[in-house]
Amino acid sequence: MPGKKIKHSIKTRMIVLFSVVLIAALVTCWLMNIVFLERYYIRNKQKVLIEVFQMLDEASRQEEMETSEFLQRLNTICERNNISPFVMDASGQVKICTKRDFELNQMSHRLYRYLFGQFSPNDRSKILLEEPYYMVCINMDSYTNAEYMEMVGSLAEQELFLIRTPLEPIRESVLLANRFLAYVGVTVLLMGALIIQILAKQLARPLLELARLSERMSNLDFTVKFSGKVDDEITFLGNHMNQLSEALEHTISELKTANNELKRDIEQREKIDEMRKEFLSNVSHELKTPIALVQGYAEGLQECINDDAESRNFYCEVIIDEASKMNQMVKNLLALNELEFGNEVVTMEHFDLTAMIHNILQSAQILFEQKQVRLVFEEQEAIYVWANEYKLQEVFHNYISNALNHVDGEKIIKVTIQRQKEQVRVGVFNTGNPIPKQDIEKIWDKFYKVDKARTREYGGSGVGLSIVKAIMESMHQAYGVINFTNGVEFWFHVDCSKVDCSK
Repeated sequence: MPGKKIKHSIKTRMIVLFSVVLIAALVTCWLMNIVFLERYYIRNKQKVLIEVFQMLDEASRQEEMETSEFLQRLNTICERNNISPFVMDASGQVKICTKRDFELNQMSHRLYRYLFGQFSPNDRSKILLEEPYYMVCINMDSYTNAEYMEMVGSLAEQELFLIRTPLEPIRESVLLANRFLAYVGVTVLLMGALIIQILAKQLARPLLELARLSERMSNLDFTVKFSGKVDDEITFLGNHMNQLSEALEHTISELKTANNELKRDIEQREKIDEMRKEFLSNVSHELKTPIALVQGYAEGLQECINDDAESRNFYCEVIIDEASKMNQMVKNLLALNELEFGNEVVTMEHFDLTAMIHNILQSAQILFEQKQVRLVFEEQEAIYVWANEYKLQEVFHNYISNALNHVDGEKIIKVTIQRQKEQVRVGVFNTGNPIPKQDIEKIWDKFYKVDKARTREYGGSGVGLSIVKAIMESMHQAYGVINFTNGVEFWFHVDCSKVDCSK
């Protein structure tokens, strides 16, 4: 009510509120620095170590490790980040070492202790990251009595490496940052208290007037007007409150319009939700086969199916390759969604189709063995075609996966390549039951399932063939399916030059 005495001064509340918020913000920043800043520095150092490893690994693959250009790049990044790399080949010859000569034996000794597992649990402070080819950890160096972040492992050409960086400069930086933040916080707090005192006094007066104005408007008294003398935000607010009564009818109209917009937004949201569900289903479908491969080869390693080192390395390579494909597959499913809307530009590449098919079939060999399927593929000559290699891999993967899921009877899967002037026809045939005629045209639709019970049995989502359709149409190539008395053949066309097709 007008004239009612205010028990809690808005000025006092603003001062208290702003002071509490300011103190809380400063304390929060300080605590976050204490808790997370060192971790943040360590995480960044870890990323730099991985970057140096990748440089060394790439140089090892390209045999550029001892070139002056590479050494200059390596020294630049190492000096900038206070990193010391050490690399030696299988014969024990040092290839890279930025340390002084008297520290060479020390680095070599630590590397051998890492590789041969001679570090005790007390020596190893903390393991940050373990990967197939390297490990990142924090250890105390007994020679220098200092803590280091170290990465140890092997490169592509079997060189052994040790990369280290001291942690003491990081902790000194964190301590200095926290101390500086504390000084700044105290200064800001004192200045903020003074400024808040002044601002609260200036803001309280017009806010009280606005409060009384809003109270009268709540009683539907729209004749009252705000009279502000200072051209500021509060006066601006008061002027708008003056217009509130005049704009009431217009506001009601806007609310009705907003209601209609809200309904459309809800419909759009439902559509987006359906697209999300469809996308998740696509991801689940596409990741199933590579996950099965990784699991199969991992189980093979666990059960020691092959004791020789060559076979174990092959199993590991397949696991790593399929894991990489899973990562890339998720990215390309996003592009596939764009592909269906015609927004993605398909990059055409010149590659060996025969080699691509051989690699996919070799990777899926364990699946053929598990299902006791006989694979027939006799093509040996290289056939170079023009297409998007990764997307064509997806098409062939889907065809093979579909064949494995539906093969029956004699359990034969036959892959054929036929040259046709400036095109190549690839077919994947599997013995089993033909597709019913009424389902032939519908199998390319999303989520359509001919045999729902069997689809559920092998975990299919009904999107594999729709993905094939989207990819082939994006490359403007033909595709289809043919029924035979003893099975089904899925096929697609891809372009090649006259020279490539005639070989």
